[in-house]
Amino acid sequence: MGAVSDRWRPPAADASAWPPLPSDGWADTVETLHLFTQVVGKMRLVCGPWLNHSWGVPLYVSARGLSTGLVTYGASAFELELDLAGGRLRVVTTDGENREPPLQRSVADFHGGVLDTMAGLGMPVSIHPVPSEIADAQPFDVDTRERAYDPEHARTLWLALVQAHRVFTDFRAGFVGKVSPVHFYWGSFDLAVTRFSGRTAPPHPGGIPNFPDDVAREAYSHEVTSLGLWLGNRAAPTPIFYSYAYPTPVGFAEAAVRPSSATWLGALGEFALPYEAVRTAPDPDAELLAFAESTHAAAADLAGWDRAALELDDPHLSTWWHRRGDKS
Repeated sequence: MGAVSDRWRPPAADASAWPPLPSDGWADTVETLHLFTQVVGKMRLVCGPWLNHSWGVPLYVSARGLSTGLVTYGASAFELELDLAGGRLRVVTTDGENREPPLQRSVADFHGGVLDTMAGLGMPVSIHPVPSEIADAQPFDVDTRERAYDPEHARTLWLALVQAHRVFTDFRAGFVGKVSPVHFYWGSFDLAVTRFSGRTAPPHPGGIPNFPDDVAREAYSHEVTSLGLWLGNRAAPTPIFYSYAYPTPVGFAEAAVRPSSATWLGALGEFALPYEAVRTAPDPDAELLAFAESTHAAAADLAGWDRAALELDDPHLSTWWHRRGDKS
């Protein structure tokens, strides 16, 4: 491993890299993609060990879309990637196999195609066919209606995730306590990163549709603040960044947070910042970091977290080579 001074720094992100996400006319693709990610995500869920706080469940933003990462299967392993740049599913194994079925089909066809592909590779997998966190959802295997799927919409959603992933990773680097990876939860269809105080929390009330209460309680077994990007749905199609704390500390709803376009959503118990407000800001990265840092600080202060022990002195310059300056 090279010295800190040897580390190369990538160029600063251009504000134009943040793509527009119009909230009208995208619901069909969002809904279809949500269900496709659930099929792919459940493949990882059933094949891997249970990791604390459901960390063995999510997908990861990749250079082409959303990936399971490496999933073991006996002595072999596989990776499933929703290639949103190319409009296909990629199934790759450590045995040298590679399959690329297309995405444009019904959910039942997609579900059956994934299972058939895995069986054809000598890796048969069985998943629970009921979608998670969706009320009154049809099981995958009987959802035969033709689904609308605009590849360009899907590609643009992925590009937005790429930008959010970069800023979320910078925000994550400012925390030296327990913190989750930046990962994509296919149940709620959002990208998230979560910080932990280290203290236990009251039992979560549960009640999430098609989501076991004991899983919710394990996920929220300890105090957290969480930052995320929610891509919307048919009922509420506007993409937002969100920030919440569990348990919600007294006074959090009244806290002064930045930027001024952030608002408190009482029904959800979280702060929200429209994606569009970030995208159109003179410095989108700074706008999003201000939201992330100010909402976390408000929650952590109100809840009495030991911030001096859990956070770096300068969250903006959290990596070693940034804090040292350009001394290479």
